[in-house]
Amino acid sequence: MIVLGLTGSIGMGKSTTATLFAEEGVPVFDADAAVAQMYLPGGEAVPLIEHAFPGCTSDSAGVDRVKLSAVLQADPAKFETLNAIVHPLVGAARRRFFHEAEQSGAEIVVLDVPLLFETGQHDQVHHVVVVSAPEAVQRERVLAREGMSVDKFEAILARQTPDAEKRSRADHVIDTSQGVEFARNQVRALLDQLNTDGDAS
Repeated sequence: MIVLGLTGSIGMGKSTTATLFAEEGVPVFDADAAVAQMYLPGGEAVPLIEHAFPGCTSDSAGVDRVKLSAVLQADPAKFETLNAIVHPLVGAARRRFFHEAEQSGAEIVVLDVPLLFETGQHDQVHHVVVVSAPEAVQRERVLAREGMSVDKFEAILARQTPDAEKRSRADHVIDTSQGVEFARNQVRALLDQLNTDGDAS
Protein backbone atom coordinates (compact mmCIF):
# COMPACT_ATOMS: atom_id res chain seq x y z
CA MET A 1 0.00 0.00 0.00
CA ILE A 2 1.45 3.35 -1.08
CA VAL A 3 1.17 6.07 1.56
CA LEU A 4 1.08 9.69 0.36
CA GLY A 5 1.76 12.44 2.88
CA LEU A 6 -0.27 15.48 1.85
CA THR A 7 0.70 18.82 3.31
CA GLY A 8 0.73 22.53 2.56
CA SER A 9 0.79 25.83 4.38
CA ILE A 10 -2.36 27.68 5.39
CA GLY A 11 -4.40 28.95 2.44
CA MET A 12 -2.67 26.75 -0.14
CA GLY A 13 -5.71 24.57 -0.89
CA LYS A 14 -4.69 21.41 0.96
CA SER A 15 -8.19 20.54 2.16
CA THR A 16 -9.61 20.96 -1.33
CA THR A 17 -6.85 18.77 -2.74
CA ALA A 18 -7.54 16.11 -0.11
CA THR A 19 -11.16 16.11 -1.26
CA LEU A 20 -9.99 15.62 -4.85
CA PHE A 21 -8.07 12.50 -3.82
CA ALA A 22 -11.14 11.21 -1.97
CA GLU A 23 -13.29 11.83 -5.05
CA GLU A 24 -10.90 9.58 -6.99
CA GLY A 25 -11.62 6.80 -4.50
CA VAL A 26 -8.46 7.15 -2.41
CA PRO A 27 -8.95 6.75 1.37
CA VAL A 28 -7.89 9.96 3.13
CA PHE A 29 -6.94 10.34 6.78
CA ASP A 30 -7.59 13.94 7.80
CA ALA A 31 -5.58 14.74 10.93
CA ASP A 32 -7.50 17.99 11.52
CA ALA A 33 -10.84 16.18 11.28
CA ALA A 34 -9.58 13.56 13.72
CA VAL A 35 -8.62 16.30 16.19
CA ALA A 36 -11.98 18.05 15.70
CA GLN A 37 -13.73 14.81 16.64
CA MET A 38 -11.58 14.47 19.76
CA TYR A 39 -12.45 18.06 20.76
CA LEU A 40 -16.22 17.46 20.72
CA PRO A 41 -18.15 16.90 23.96
CA GLY A 42 -17.18 13.45 25.24
CA GLY A 43 -14.10 13.40 23.00
CA GLU A 44 -11.01 11.69 24.34
CA ALA A 45 -8.92 14.90 24.24
CA VAL A 46 -11.34 16.98 26.32
CA PRO A 47 -10.42 15.86 29.87
CA LEU A 48 -6.72 15.89 29.04
CA ILE A 49 -6.89 19.44 27.70
CA GLU A 50 -8.99 20.61 30.65
CA HIS A 51 -6.31 19.26 32.99
CA ALA A 52 -3.50 21.05 31.11
CA PHE A 53 -5.47 24.19 30.19
CA PRO A 54 -8.09 24.76 32.93
CA GLY A 55 -11.18 26.62 31.77
CA CYS A 56 -10.67 25.87 28.07
CA THR A 57 -13.39 23.20 27.89
CA SER A 58 -17.05 22.81 28.82
CA ASP A 59 -19.52 19.93 29.05
CA SER A 60 -21.69 21.45 26.34
CA ALA A 61 -19.01 22.49 23.83
CA GLY A 62 -16.03 20.24 24.52
CA VAL A 63 -12.81 22.12 23.81
CA ASP A 64 -13.37 25.85 23.39
CA ARG A 65 -11.02 26.60 20.50
CA VAL A 66 -11.27 30.37 21.01
CA LYS A 67 -10.15 30.18 24.63
CA LEU A 68 -7.46 27.61 23.84
CA SER A 69 -6.17 29.72 20.95
CA ALA A 70 -5.97 32.77 23.20
CA VAL A 71 -3.91 30.84 25.76
CA LEU A 72 -1.56 29.55 23.05
CA GLN A 73 -1.13 32.98 21.46
CA ALA A 74 -0.26 34.44 24.84
CA ASP A 75 2.30 31.70 25.53
CA PRO A 76 3.39 29.86 22.33
CA ALA A 77 5.59 27.52 24.43
CA LYS A 78 2.37 25.81 25.50
CA PHE A 79 2.00 24.39 21.99
CA GLU A 80 4.41 21.69 23.14
CA THR A 81 2.02 20.75 25.94
CA LEU A 82 -0.92 20.60 23.54
CA ASN A 83 1.05 18.57 21.00
CA ALA A 84 2.05 16.08 23.67
CA ILE A 85 -1.65 15.49 24.31
CA VAL A 86 -2.96 15.48 20.76
CA HIS A 87 -0.26 13.71 18.73
CA PRO A 88 -0.52 10.31 20.49
CA LEU A 89 -4.31 10.38 20.06
CA VAL A 90 -3.98 11.21 16.37
CA GLY A 91 -1.40 8.45 16.01
CA ALA A 92 -3.86 5.90 17.39
CA ALA A 93 -6.59 7.13 15.04
CA ARG A 94 -4.16 6.89 12.12
CA ARG A 95 -3.31 3.29 12.97
CA ARG A 96 -7.02 2.44 12.94
CA PHE A 97 -7.32 4.13 9.53
CA PHE A 98 -4.43 2.08 8.10
CA HIS A 99 -5.97 -1.14 9.38
CA GLU A 100 -9.33 -0.34 7.80
CA ALA A 101 -7.69 0.70 4.49
CA GLU A 102 -5.71 -2.53 4.34
CA GLN A 103 -8.83 -4.55 5.09
CA SER A 104 -10.61 -2.82 2.20
CA GLY A 105 -7.75 -3.59 -0.21
CA ALA A 106 -6.73 0.02 -0.86
CA GLU A 107 -3.56 0.35 -2.97
CA ILE A 108 -2.98 4.05 -2.23
CA VAL A 109 -3.93 6.11 0.85
CA VAL A 110 -3.46 9.76 1.72
CA LEU A 111 -2.44 11.17 5.09
CA ASP A 112 -3.62 14.80 5.19
CA VAL A 113 -1.24 16.29 7.77
CA PRO A 114 -0.80 20.10 7.98
CA LEU A 115 2.43 19.81 10.02
CA LEU A 116 3.90 16.83 8.15
CA PHE A 117 7.47 18.17 8.18
CA GLU A 118 7.22 19.92 11.53
CA THR A 119 6.22 16.70 13.31
CA GLY A 120 8.67 14.48 11.43
CA GLN A 121 5.92 12.41 9.81
CA HIS A 122 7.38 12.89 6.33
CA ASP A 123 9.71 10.00 7.20
CA GLN A 124 6.69 7.72 7.63
CA VAL A 125 5.26 8.06 4.11
CA HIS A 126 6.38 6.84 0.69
CA HIS A 127 5.75 10.09 -1.21
CA VAL A 128 5.39 13.67 0.07
CA VAL A 129 2.82 15.72 -1.83
CA VAL A 130 2.93 19.47 -1.19
CA VAL A 131 0.02 21.72 -2.13
CA SER A 132 1.20 25.17 -3.13
CA ALA A 133 0.21 28.50 -4.67
CA PRO A 134 1.94 31.88 -5.07
CA GLU A 135 2.31 33.92 -1.88
CA ALA A 136 -0.09 36.61 -3.09
CA VAL A 137 -2.81 34.03 -3.73
CA GLN A 138 -2.22 32.45 -0.32
CA ARG A 139 -2.43 35.79 1.49
CA GLU A 140 -5.63 36.80 -0.33
CA ARG A 141 -7.31 33.48 0.50
CA VAL A 142 -6.38 33.52 4.18
CA LEU A 143 -7.19 37.16 4.90
CA ALA A 144 -10.62 36.66 3.33
CA ARG A 145 -11.48 34.16 6.08
CA GLU A 146 -13.82 35.29 8.82
CA GLY A 147 -11.99 36.17 12.02
CA MET A 148 -8.57 36.21 10.38
CA SER A 149 -6.16 39.11 10.88
CA VAL A 150 -2.73 39.87 9.50
CA ASP A 151 -1.19 39.26 12.94
CA LYS A 152 -2.92 35.90 13.30
CA PHE A 153 -1.90 34.92 9.77
CA GLU A 154 1.73 35.84 10.44
CA ALA A 155 1.69 33.89 13.74
CA ILE A 156 0.43 30.77 11.94
CA LEU A 157 3.05 31.12 9.20
CA ALA A 158 5.78 31.44 11.83
CA ARG A 159 4.96 27.94 13.11
CA GLN A 160 4.93 26.36 9.63
CA THR A 161 7.84 25.28 7.46
CA PRO A 162 8.17 27.90 4.67
CA ASP A 163 6.42 27.01 1.43
CA ALA A 164 9.64 27.20 -0.59
CA GLU A 165 11.28 24.66 1.71
CA LYS A 166 8.24 22.38 1.55
CA ARG A 167 8.33 22.45 -2.24
CA SER A 168 12.06 21.70 -2.29
CA ARG A 169 11.52 18.64 -0.06
CA ALA A 170 8.43 17.39 -1.88
CA ASP A 171 8.26 14.38 -4.18
CA HIS A 172 5.26 15.95 -5.93
CA VAL A 173 3.76 19.46 -5.94
CA ILE A 174 0.10 20.22 -6.65
CA ASP A 175 -0.40 23.80 -7.88
CA THR A 176 -3.82 25.12 -6.81
CA SER A 177 -3.43 28.64 -8.16
CA GLN A 178 -5.55 28.06 -11.28
CA GLY A 179 -8.68 26.53 -9.84
CA VAL A 180 -10.11 23.19 -8.82
CA GLU A 181 -10.13 21.49 -12.23
CA PHE A 182 -6.48 22.38 -12.78
CA ALA A 183 -5.65 20.79 -9.43
CA ARG A 184 -7.90 17.78 -10.15
CA ASN A 185 -5.98 17.06 -13.35
CA GLN A 186 -2.71 17.05 -11.40
CA VAL A 187 -4.15 14.67 -8.80
CA ARG A 188 -5.33 12.29 -11.52
CA ALA A 189 -1.96 12.45 -13.28
CA LEU A 190 -0.16 11.65 -10.02
CA LEU A 191 -2.43 8.67 -9.30
CA ASP A 192 -1.98 7.40 -12.85
CA GLN A 193 1.80 7.67 -12.43
CA LEU A 194 1.78 5.81 -9.11
CA ASN A 195 -0.51 3.09 -10.43
CA THR A 196 1.73 2.67 -13.47
CA ASP A 197 4.88 2.51 -11.35
CA GLY A 198 3.19 -0.05 -9.14
CA ASP A 199 5.50 0.36 -6.16
CA ALA A 200 6.09 2.60 -3.16
CA SER A 201 9.77 3.24 -3.65
